[in-house]
Parts: sequence; C-alpha cells; structure tokens
Amino acid sequence: MMPTPNIHVGDTDHEIYTGLPDELKSNEVPLFYITDRVPEKDEKGKLKYGYKRSPSLAFGSTVVNLGEEVSWEELLAASRSGKRIKDVKMSVETITEIVRSADTPLPYVEIDDVIVELPEYVAKRAAAAEVFRKVLVQQLALTPRKEVFIFVHGFHNDFNDAAFAMGELWHFLGRIGVPIIYTWPAGYPGLFGYTYDRESSEFTIYHLRQVLELMASFPEVEKINLIGHSRGTDVVVSAVRELSIEARAKGLSPRKFYKLHNLMLAAPDLDAQVAAQRLIGDHVAWSADRVTIYTSPADRAIGWSRKLFASPKGRIGNLDPSSMTEQTKLVLDGGNANIAFINFDASADKSDSGADRFGHSYFRNAPTVSPDVILMLRDNLDPGDPGRPLEDLGHKFWRVPPGYPKK
Repeated sequence: MMPTPNIHVGDTDHEIYTGLPDELKSNEVPLFYITDRVPEKDEKGKLKYGYKRSPSLAFGSTVVNLGEEVSWEELLAASRSGKRIKDVKMSVETITEIVRSADTPLPYVEIDDVIVELPEYVAKRAAAAEVFRKVLVQQLALTPRKEVFIFVHGFHNDFNDAAFAMGELWHFLGRIGVPIIYTWPAGYPGLFGYTYDRESSEFTIYHLRQVLELMASFPEVEKINLIGHSRGTDVVVSAVRELSIEARAKGLSPRKFYKLHNLMLAAPDLDAQVAAQRLIGDHVAWSADRVTIYTSPADRAIGWSRKLFASPKGRIGNLDPSSMTEQTKLVLDGGNANIAFINFDASADKSDSGADRFGHSYFRNAPTVSPDVILMLRDNLDPGDPGRPLEDLGHKFWRVPPGYPKK
C-alpha cells in the first residue's frame, strides 16, 4: 500500500472514516472496472485480462485486498502511521465480468447522408448500459457523494496495477463516491512494448469517450472525476477533447453536459506543444470545473520519453514556469479556466518513498504530494486556499513545499 499521506499521519484526519457504512469498513476495497482488454484465463482457470485489444467493452467488479487477514482497526492504524511496522501487501481477490457491450464500431447504414447505426446493435449496447447502471446505483447508495472517480492508467500497466492504484487512493480519500478503473490494453511484453501500448492508447480513446457519455447519461451520477496517469493522460485528454468539440458544436457546455468536475493529469506523458493545443486551443481546460496537472522535473520516465520523441519543448510532465513560452503564460494569465499546474521537486523534498525508482508515481508515493490530491478531490479545495497552502509561482503554477501540508 502507498505511503501514508502526511495529512493522515496521527489522529488529525482519522474522523473521515467514522461515517462509513459497515459494508465499507473492511480491508477489502470494492471497485468497478471497465475495459477493452480481451478476457483470458489464468493457470487456475480464473478470469483475467491481458494486453490484447477487444472491440467490445466489458463492465465488471473486482475487490482489492489491503493486507491478508488484516482487521479494519489494524488497517486504520496502518493508514495513519508514518512508519509502519510492516508493509500492507495488496492483492486482487476476485474479478467478475458483469456484462459486455456490443462490438464496436456498430454496423450502420447511410440514409439521406445520415449515418444510422443498426437498431439491434444499439439495443444491445443500451441493454448492457442499463445492467451496469443498476449495479452502480446500488454502490452509490452507500455514499452521500453521488460521484464517480475514474482512474485511467499509463504505459505497461496491467489490470492489477490499475486496481492497486485506484484501490489505495480511494481508501485514503475516505472511501467517498464510487471508484472505477478504466483499464485499456497496455502491458505488451518485450522490446516493442512502448510502441504497442502507444497505439493501444489510440485504440481506446473511442471507448473511453463512450464511457464518459454513458456515465453522464446516468441521472444518479452527479459528478465525474477523471484521473489520468502517464500515458493515460493522453487517452483522457483526447477523449475529453472530442467530447468538448462535439458539445460546443451543439451549443452545449461540455463541463455541464458531461458532468466533469475534476480532470486530474498526473505525470502526463504528453508533448508540451501538443498539450497546449489541446488544453488551450481546443478548450479542454474549460471542459471541467477544475483541471489539475501534476509535474516534476525529476520524473525520469518523462525525461526518457522526451528523448525518445525528441520533444522540442519538452513533455508537460516535466514542465515548470521557466520552460513556458510568453504566449502560453499570457493565455493562462488572461483566461478564466480553473487550471493549475502543481510542481513537485523530489530533489528538494526527500519524502518520496523510493517505491518508484523512476520518480513517476509521486502522486501516490510521495507523502507530500498525495495529501494535495486528497485536498483537491475530497475537500474540493483550490490551490492557495488556507486548507491547501501551496506555494504560488505565478502563471497558474504552484509548488509542493517540503513537509506539505504543514500542520
């Protein structure tokens, strides 16, 4: 399990768990998943998902175990300890596919220059959506916050990697709302793994767009929090970009129509110039109530990506104010988008646990950064709020100071 966020160390934040229903007071973390990975069987005949691409979306549930034979009280003690006596080892207990949608793209006919998808396939897709909506509503009934947290993982991550990341983050958020992992066909082994995963990330954009449209259509879901990490940020930004363009063409506010509350990009593996076009030029930054981008100059995985793709202006995951163009600063300063770049310098703050040797998962592994994620997602605080005392660097850039947040 990830290191304890600073705001959880000691008893100061322990009350966030007191209002939980008994069903959620357990070392087991229930998650929903949505995937376009091909289903497979492991050596014991149990369901798993590999790296191959599926033309259909599967909706299901899984359970992440936060420590075997660990009681709720023991888990709480570990969750507020800065130095645990022993590590809390995670495991995926069950994977259950609830329903599978129709293969995409749906067959269609063209009538008077209008594309019409065949009704029987549309009906199958709608039936699958309704099955998932019913089980989602049951889980929403357990929380006063009628919102979902959708996590989109990055390069070379398998199903379990995504489940662990969302499971531990949701636990430290206080188990609010409903956690969902969107897991796409990454994790191709060998020399060409990155190139395969990169094209899989292009393949999955269409499916994520469908998922976001579906979630927004559920009246029981009031807010959608979308979290992308690494290569997953490109998937997220591309899907939101397409939805935003479509909504604006219809005269709609994408932020309101798609119920996007928080759009969080952690260690984004995106070319800085491409990101500027999408976030600013295509108005993705105005498509959610709040857009938060976590960057770090010490992120070695992003540094490697910059060399691989010869990004002339760098990758957005390494961005800092000094590397921004004057035009970008002018646009950010003059615009009304609620966007913030949160900069973490691991060389200045030795709190990174070392659990990630590439310095790429600091949004979970650094006990000074994970509190900021919690304060933003759980407490709905903006940078500079007294309860979220980040250091203002100007041009919508903020820095995580050492020891953050000071008590």
